[in-house]
Amino acid sequence: MLEIRNLTRRFGGVTAVDGVTFDVPAGQLTGFVGGNGAGKTTTMRMVMGVLGVDGGEVLWQGHPVTPEDQRRFGYMPEERGLYPKQRVIDQLVYLAELKGMGPRPARAAAEEHLERLGLGGRATDRLEALSLGNQQRVQVAAALLHDPVALVLDEPFSGLDPVAVDSMVDLLRERVAGEVPVLFSSHQLDLVEALCDRLVILSGGRVVATGAVEDLRSQGPLRYRVRLDADAGWVRDLRGLHVVDVDGPLALVEVVDPGGEQALLREATRRGAVHEFTPVRPAVADIYREVAA
Repeated sequence: MLEIRNLTRRFGGVTAVDGVTFDVPAGQLTGFVGGNGAGKTTTMRMVMGVLGVDGGEVLWQGHPVTPEDQRRFGYMPEERGLYPKQRVIDQLVYLAELKGMGPRPARAAAEEHLERLGLGGRATDRLEALSLGNQQRVQVAAALLHDPVALVLDEPFSGLDPVAVDSMVDLLRERVAGEVPVLFSSHQLDLVEALCDRLVILSGGRVVATGAVEDLRSQGPLRYRVRLDADAGWVRDLRGLHVVDVDGPLALVEVVDPGGEQALLREATRRGAVHEFTPVRPAVADIYREVAA
């Protein structure tokens, strides 16, 4: 497990990361979300040893992380660190060798990952000849091909088309099945919700929410979607509810007082047929807006 404990980083008089604490358990996908300037990239750089730490520590398997540990991590930085004039396969082999792989295993791993990411036919091209999306795929391969014991990925899905996203997701799930802890940041909250086991939300350099995605969703306000035969405007007159939206026969209401949903259901059935009465938990995007506001 990767543990982040009270990490703090200052730039002059600005505290960019302020006592950040969370866990990245083995075999789980942990989504790391927050607005621009929230401190995600700075935190990831400290985890990887790219930036120094002003306070706190990073633990790997219960002990303070070492440069040797970090060498075994897979890291995808926000700013891409590839060589535009070099052939794709050559630089992947070079990067794998820096991680301790021999030349032959490095080439085999590079070819396998390029094939998995749909770039098998572009291995001998110079990086600059590839589209930005395909360059992103190469960066993904560079983070994965040395069989890392942990993954720290800063916006790995940025610029990827849906096919590449699917390939990336398959590769990450394989790592998770192998008990690898995975931390990745993304602004694509629908993707975070679909993929992640855990969520860490950062705002102003501080953690404002963390936990299993379903646990965080269950802590949000309970809402019901109601579909009736006729106009549902009358729900505005019921006590114990907050009406989020009404559109003809469809209403979305939030339960404010205990028993409010039962009163709603009784009144709805009294007035006619009820075609839908469904509890709606908040999406990750709603949780983010609530806690990061």
